[in-house]
Amino acid sequence: MTLIILADWLGVFLPETSIGPALLQIFVRGTVTYWFIFLLLRFFRRGTGQLSISDVLLITLISDAAQNAMAGDYTSILEGATLVVTLVFWDYALNWLGYRFTIFQKIGEPEPVLLVRDGVLQRQNMKRELITEDELTGLIRQQGVDDVSLVKKCYLEGSGHLSVIK
Repeated sequence: MTLIILADWLGVFLPETSIGPALLQIFVRGTVTYWFIFLLLRFFRRGTGQLSISDVLLITLISDAAQNAMAGDYTSILEGATLVVTLVFWDYALNWLGYRFTIFQKIGEPEPVLLVRDGVLQRQNMKRELITEDELTGLIRQQGVDDVSLVKKCYLEGSGHLSVIK
């Protein structure tokens, strides 16, 4: 019980350096790291609406690698909370901007990609999205269609989900 009383409670909640510069530095670090990772994932990764083992591993490794870039050596709850608020702020701001302005919507979510037209696989688009024929036919079956020839159009949506029109 005496250990709890003797704890450095001020050090737990307040940064070791002055509050303003420490929190501003964390905000800037969080902002730069958020935008770097967002742009990297936006332009180089788009899944098929499902998280595979490699996707989970990538997210875990990115979060671990980015932790020091975002936070430096913060030790207080206030600094950690500032970083979390920064990341949530940019996530919300990007969604809000995408809702209000078309240009941000295009940055935030890619255009749909046609994968099947009138039962014919669009192999060039599949190649660009790194989707194999087996993977695509499996995803189409999950949509309740057992034969690709019955598909009028199939799109990989910006969200990563597949939409199938019979």
